[in-house]
Amino acid sequence: MPTVKYIQFDGTEQTVEAVAGTSVMQAALTNGVPGILAECGGAASCATCHVYVDEAWVDRCGGPGDDENEMLECTASERRSCSRLSCQIELSDELDGLIVRTPETQS
Repeated sequence: MPTVKYIQFDGTEQTVEAVAGTSVMQAALTNGVPGILAECGGAASCATCHVYVDEAWVDRCGGPGDDENEMLECTASERRSCSRLSCQIELSDELDGLIVRTPETQS
């Protein structure tokens, strides 16, 4: 089972295990990780699951698709080169140990 470390804006850390194939967003919601609202439920249509992928993991996560890229223009917090919608990152054994940071606000 891959693990994901979520680092909140205030520095609080929470590491969770998730089933491969689960999104970073769903793993956060299932495990009560604060900072990810996911108002659209993972349809990539609200940008309230915005995260900053740790620089060491950016290449392994890949870049955003066209729809995700468009939604990232609507984030409440600053968009960065490492910004992704957590609903669009599918966990796999290759992403075991992934680190993401939540922005200051989602809405």
